[in-house]
Amino acid sequence: MTTSILPQRLAAFLSALAASGYRGDIASDIATRAVFATDNSIYQLTPAAVLYPREGEDLNRIVRLAASADYGPIPLAPRGGGTGTNGQSLSRGVIIDTSRHMNGIVSFDAERRLVTVQPGVVLDQLNAYLKPHGLFFPPSVSTATRATLGGMVATDASGKGSRIYGKTSDYIEGMDIVLADGSDWPVAGLDDDSSAAVAARDDMAGAIHREVRRVVTEQRERIAAIFPKMNRGLTGYNLQHVRSNDGAFRLAYLLAGSEGTLALTKQITLRVIPRPSHRALVAVRYAHFQMALADVQRLVAAEPAAIEILDDKVLGLAQQDVIWSGIEKVLGGATPQPVLGLNFVEFVGDSAAAVQEQVARLDALLADGSERAIDWAVVTDASTVAQLWTLREKAVGLLGRLGGARQGMAFVEDTAVPPEKLADYVAEFRALLDSHGLAYGMFGHADVGCLHVRPLLDMKNPLDAALIRPISDGVAALTKKYGGLLWGEHGRGFRGEYSPFFFGPELYAELCRIKAVFDPQNIFNPGKLATPGPQTAIHKIDRIDMVPLRGQADQQIDAIRMQAMERAVACNGNGACFSWDASDPMCPSYKATRDRTQSPKGRATLLREWARLDSVQQAAPSEAGATALQAMEAELKTSLSTCLSCKACASQCPVRVDIPAMKARFLQQYHQRVPRSRRDRLVARMEPLLALASKAPALANLLSQNRVSGAILRRVFGLSDLPALSTSPVHGKETKLRPSQPQAVQALTALPSEEKQRHVILLEDSFTSSFDTTAAQAVHDVLTLLGYRVHLASATANGKSLHVLGMLDQFAPVAEAARAWHGQLAATGLPLVGVEAVTMLMQEHEYKVDGEVAGAAETQVQSVDQFLASELETGRLHWPQSIPSAASAPFRLFLHCTEKTARPRTGSQWSQVFRAAGLQTELQATGCCGMAGLFGHEQEHVAMSAQLFDMSWAPKLAGAAPAQVLASGFSCRCQTERQAGFRPRHPAEALLAQLRAAGCN
Repeated sequence: MTTSILPQRLAAFLSALAASGYRGDIASDIATRAVFATDNSIYQLTPAAVLYPREGEDLNRIVRLAASADYGPIPLAPRGGGTGTNGQSLSRGVIIDTSRHMNGIVSFDAERRLVTVQPGVVLDQLNAYLKPHGLFFPPSVSTATRATLGGMVATDASGKGSRIYGKTSDYIEGMDIVLADGSDWPVAGLDDDSSAAVAARDDMAGAIHREVRRVVTEQRERIAAIFPKMNRGLTGYNLQHVRSNDGAFRLAYLLAGSEGTLALTKQITLRVIPRPSHRALVAVRYAHFQMALADVQRLVAAEPAAIEILDDKVLGLAQQDVIWSGIEKVLGGATPQPVLGLNFVEFVGDSAAAVQEQVARLDALLADGSERAIDWAVVTDASTVAQLWTLREKAVGLLGRLGGARQGMAFVEDTAVPPEKLADYVAEFRALLDSHGLAYGMFGHADVGCLHVRPLLDMKNPLDAALIRPISDGVAALTKKYGGLLWGEHGRGFRGEYSPFFFGPELYAELCRIKAVFDPQNIFNPGKLATPGPQTAIHKIDRIDMVPLRGQADQQIDAIRMQAMERAVACNGNGACFSWDASDPMCPSYKATRDRTQSPKGRATLLREWARLDSVQQAAPSEAGATALQAMEAELKTSLSTCLSCKACASQCPVRVDIPAMKARFLQQYHQRVPRSRRDRLVARMEPLLALASKAPALANLLSQNRVSGAILRRVFGLSDLPALSTSPVHGKETKLRPSQPQAVQALTALPSEEKQRHVILLEDSFTSSFDTTAAQAVHDVLTLLGYRVHLASATANGKSLHVLGMLDQFAPVAEAARAWHGQLAATGLPLVGVEAVTMLMQEHEYKVDGEVAGAAETQVQSVDQFLASELETGRLHWPQSIPSAASAPFRLFLHCTEKTARPRTGSQWSQVFRAAGLQTELQATGCCGMAGLFGHEQEHVAMSAQLFDMSWAPKLAGAAPAQVLASGFSCRCQTERQAGFRPRHPAEALLAQLRAAGCN
């Protein structure tokens, strides 16, 4: 294992780097180091520092100093998306993260179909850029939203569709790399004469070419005998493809899969190909997983682009995920037997007819062996196909969400064998895991024999952790028996100790000689894959049971803190929160900063470490422990200060790492020692103050909306640009329901059942009823004009601000009172409809988790779209015959990020309702608008708030007439008015205008 760098040497290195002209960022704080100590593996190794180079020359500056006699040797480990499953980028040395700054597309030649990218460019980012040109980069990994091209080269990634598309290395036209002496080298395919000419040079590049030419020439027969003949070859120093049959010398094949152990990558030139214009997916369900596996070789005869397999554990977890609502119609149908296996078979082509012909071939195969599959469904709708593949992509994360202490762990999870041997191999693999009494989840690329297996282990339990060695040894032997590999696509990382087992001692010795000529001082990701020469005490390959495990640290967290931070501990580092896309709603603070300490994964890591340090200090107080705890607590507080509490992570993270809930618990404990700010104390009284101010809103506005009060709010409380109160309350024909007047509620309970179908209770909330009664009134009037008798229920305190601030002792009774009131209303048998998503969803989130009613069934509060769509589906709702048809452009519909992530059907429900009303909508894919309650009003967050709006909302608003813009969230309407100069209408306002145009009054 990489030894720690002495503090004095590290300080001297970082100081010299800062003085060298280095333009990037340098981080050696405990928060950054803690976040970079883990990835998607079972390991935990804290680095000495993290570097974020800003330009290619920064890499040269880093390497020159790291290799110098004055400051070196300094171990360097490059890092991309941070989703490695085997600790590939973990190191006690210095991490180099290119994802923050070196993430640009350098050039594109459409005619030659070549694109040059910096290593931090994300796969989905590249393909989004190429899409308008009808091109794409084919290797398709499940982590495409955050996997960087540099990382994909480092592991020679492949993923779905590799049977026809191959691996990353198959598309590398050239690379610009930094060698171990700090010099540059342009890697390109060379003919034999050209490579010989390079080998004659007397510099490092010449020595590299000489040695590699020697090895691939002298060891040609051994290479041919040892490297397996299958799609997933022996990655990591891929000698098999360095020299082609025509004598061409392709060093890129050696570098691809080398995991940063040979050089650093500055930029990569890739070949791209035409994007298929049509696709279809066939979902085939089986009664047994083993039968699904055995059927793959028969289905391959239909020549699909990919066959992906899922087991019943993944399918069961999918049914608990937000994605299920979009795919249930395909996968959720009743069957005579339980579904224990599923094959996704995909076809692609340049015409619908070509794809249909392929599907027909598969259909004939399935019909011929119909006793094997339960049933199958053909899906051609692009949106549904995309959602089904999203399920497959989420499989890794979903297996981290199983109930109990044991979760799916990655350490033997990318094995590959020849496809025709897969079923027999898996039978033995399952027998091995069964012999240890372990459950497991299985999924993967069945058509190429690569299966992802995650045994369920509790890594906090030493007995479970001790199984890593025997299972790894057993699986390594099993894969070799079947002519396969322990690592099929995710790289070796800390599994490098198995290299001699697969390469053989002679060929492995050659790999070490290649490592020596590339990296004589062993500065590039030492301890992985190979050493520069024979292993010594200084230069040795890490062994899987000698690397610190995450579970060893988590063992130190006591039961109380474990319960409070359980989701932080459960975070498996799959990195879904690192998505590059500004229109992805999860974690706006990360998208604004590209700082991983300000992401759900980063915050979960800091919460884990804080809980550990706090537990240790409580058990055995010490001065050193107190100092460490205080430092981590300060870093954690800083990280959480930019969390917008949007709760997208609570539903979008495959593991459901609910940062806002844990943030509230942390703040509660933190402020037992640290006094609350004046702003916190004011905001805690906001709802009672609003109730008072609403009695005289004009007077309250006169007092609060002036220059003097504005200056006081900014300087004393750090708040700016607070909205004015609405001066007209929401009104209706029926008597308003209030907790203090139970007789009105009782009267509704007594209504006949048939009559209740035309009654509805509309819940007011403290936000819209105080600041935006126009929206609430529109909802009331739409329901009234549609023939419902609408009973307004007065706004009561919801406690949202108390929860965000972590005032949980005060929040609990507010939550209980709100739940009790809503429960009384629900007991009438009338539907409850809300206006504002944030307050409606508290029944399902905050009240259920942190209220005194934890564990109690929540009262169902429907959104307007939910209610109207349901009424349409049951046939109880009929729009007026005189409703005009759509004449104007479609409305641009912007949904609140909390709403659309927790209730993914919201957009389609609004579209359904608008179609029934003769109107059209275009759902806008956006991230957070940047307001999020009071976040955008807090002085220290005003700039980030505006940045988030500009990143996501502003481009989608461009060119739109204000009348055509609809926003479902109160915060979103406020933010748009603040940043774009107009208030969007609530969707109900557009429906109300349509009803009035039809003559309804």
